[in-house]
Amino acid sequence: MDDKGHNRVLIVLFVGVLMAALDIAIIGPALPAIQAEFGLGPRQLPWIFTIYVLLQMVSTPLMAKLSDFFGRRAIYLLDVALFAAGSLVVALSHGTGLWVMLLAGRAIQGVGAGGIFPIASAVIGDTFPAEKRGRALGLIGAVFGLAFIVGPLIGGLLLGIGWQWLFLLNLPLAAGVMVAGWRLLPHAKVATDGPFDVAGMLTLGVALATLTYGLNEFDPNDALVSIGSPAVWLSLAISVVALTLLVVVELRAQNPVFPVRLLGNRQLAVAFAITAGAGLGEASTVFLPLLAVLSLGITTSAASYLLLPLVAAMAVGSPLAGRLVDQLGSRTVILAGLLIMGAGMVGISQASNSMALFITFSTLIGLGLSGLLGAPVRYITLNETSATDRSAAQGMVTTFTAIGQIFAAALIGSLAASFGDSAHGYDLSFIGIGVVAAVLVVVGLLLKSRAVEQSTRTS
Repeated sequence: MDDKGHNRVLIVLFVGVLMAALDIAIIGPALPAIQAEFGLGPRQLPWIFTIYVLLQMVSTPLMAKLSDFFGRRAIYLLDVALFAAGSLVVALSHGTGLWVMLLAGRAIQGVGAGGIFPIASAVIGDTFPAEKRGRALGLIGAVFGLAFIVGPLIGGLLLGIGWQWLFLLNLPLAAGVMVAGWRLLPHAKVATDGPFDVAGMLTLGVALATLTYGLNEFDPNDALVSIGSPAVWLSLAISVVALTLLVVVELRAQNPVFPVRLLGNRQLAVAFAITAGAGLGEASTVFLPLLAVLSLGITTSAASYLLLPLVAAMAVGSPLAGRLVDQLGSRTVILAGLLIMGAGMVGISQASNSMALFITFSTLIGLGLSGLLGAPVRYITLNETSATDRSAAQGMVTTFTAIGQIFAAALIGSLAASFGDSAHGYDLSFIGIGVVAAVLVVVGLLLKSRAVEQSTRTS
């Protein structure tokens, strides 16, 4: 495939990922209208996010492995179609009063979204030469920063005519991706022998579902009582048992959906640990507006705009990180990302009285995350895996990132609640994440140098 063909493929992947990323970015502005229409309480409203994240986590390894059996094109287009169908169901729930219908639509969206990004990364590995993968992955990673800049603007425009239009917007985007994707995306099958790993998929699904449910049911305002409730401790115990069983099942499977044997590869094990840490850092940024309100004394609406420097830094930093991976190697970019993110986390915990410092350190956090999310870790997984494991390994990256995210929400919420209505709990949380970043710097030194990485990468 020539450069023009590569660019066309990249555009199809870019728009597909943008569609899913925009949905995450624009649902926030829609929440007040949805809450008012359906009369939702504080325990019901988070399920709009939770059901999406849960189904996305379970769907990711499933869709990644299905792309081996049926081809990247077929499953990528299926995921886009599912995402569009879920968007339509959510939009049609408007005016019905059927809260269950809205949740069903969000669940379908989550199933579709689960495969879009990992399969896009696998397609890049299948079609791009090794020396161009970094910049391609960087451009795909930049979609998320772009979405969080453009998303609120689109949300503000469309909310005036009805929140359902935020979801109907996905339909023409999906149609364009499906038409172009059918012509341009590769469709060769990778897995040709052995059955699909049903046992592994079910075990992984139970492990992730119970982990997510247990952490979601944890109440940080009454931590000791909450951890003793069956909804929390029993769910987490089942998750631990299922994860243990998963190792046994996947080591025996011929086509594992979650190939735990890849953790025996030091390069991949380090990369997965770092991406979990990146998920921890990424999820913590959700709490930055709360910290700004408590420490700077500004309004909630004004605090939401303070995320713009962070997402702008990610939008600029992600493609830059991709190019630097091609030039300097993944280890250098990842170590720089950890150091910058860690400095930003610690710095923002000390910026209690200065708007300028708050913006400066949040920008550093965004730059650091751009060196950890997207191109560098996914570049490692492409280089360290054959075509047979490529999509499953990309799914593992997404899964480890999501695990870091859900742990961050539970832990930061618990620590913040223990200090009441003050910024101190959040400050300690960000310092803690800075310490995690410092530990991961030491771990990251185990990654291969650029010279070794280039000599051992797969085609």
